Amino acid sequence: MKDLLKEKNADFNRPYERCLMYGPASLSDAELLAVIIRSGTVGTSAIELANKILHLSRSDTGLLALCHLSIQELTELPGIGQVKAIQLKCVGELSKRIAMYSAKQELSFSDPCSIADYYMEQLRHEEKESLFCMMLDTKNNFIGDECISKGTVNYAVLSTRELFLTALRYRAVSIILVHNHPSGDPSPSEEDILLTERVREAGKLLNIRLLDHIVIGDKRYISFMENGILKEGE
Repeated sequence: MKDLLKEKNADFNRPYERCLMYGPASLSDAELLAVIIRSGTVGTSAIELANKILHLSRSDTGLLALCHLSIQELTELPGIGQVKAIQLKCVGELSKRIAMYSAKQELSFSDPCSIADYYMEQLRHEEKESLFCMMLDTKNNFIGDECISKGTVNYAVLSTRELFLTALRYRAVSIILVHNHPSGDPSPSEEDILLTERVREAGKLLNIRLLDHIVIGDKRYISFMENGILKEGE
C-alpha cells in the first residue's frame, strides 16, 4: 500500500490518499473514475480525463454516461484505450448487478413495485426494448428469468411460441412479463396491450397463468395488474 502512495503522478495519488483517510464515499465521481483509469495523457491528468468521460454522452452526464457509452465511443477519447474502456464498462455493469442483488432481497411477486425495483437499473438505461419472462413454480417461488427478445428502439419483437417453450422448459406454472420503454415513459402502447392479451390467451391453453406485465420507464413503471389492464383471475 505504501508503494501506491509513492506514485509520481500527484493527481493519481490524491484520490488514493483521500480514500485511505476518509473512505471511498469521500471521493467525487471524477476521482472515483480516476482511480479506475489510473493515468491520464500528456497535458491531461487522470481526473481531467475522468471529467471528460463524465460529459462524453450526449444524453447523460455523470456516472450514468457509463451505461450509455459504447466501448467504441470511449476509445475515441484520447487517453482511453480498449482496456480502459472495458474496465469502465465493467464498472457500469457491476453497479447494475449490485442494484439487482439488493432488490432481489425484497422481491415479492404480489408486489409489482418490488419487481420493478429488481429490473429498474438493468432496463432503464437500455436504448432498445428488451422483454423478460419471469418464471414461477406452484408455490409462487421464483425459478428463473430469461430475456425472450431484444427489439428496436420502440418495440420488442416477441415470439409467443419461444416464450412458452422457455416457460415449459422451466416447468413454470405462472409467468410475469417485464419490458422497458427506452423513451423513459412506461405508459403501455397499443402493441403492449395486444401482446399481453395474446400471451394471456395462449397461457390459458397451456395452463400457464400470466400474473402481470410490467413496463419499466426511467425510474417509473406501470403494472397491468395494478392498473386493471390485466384483471386478477383472468
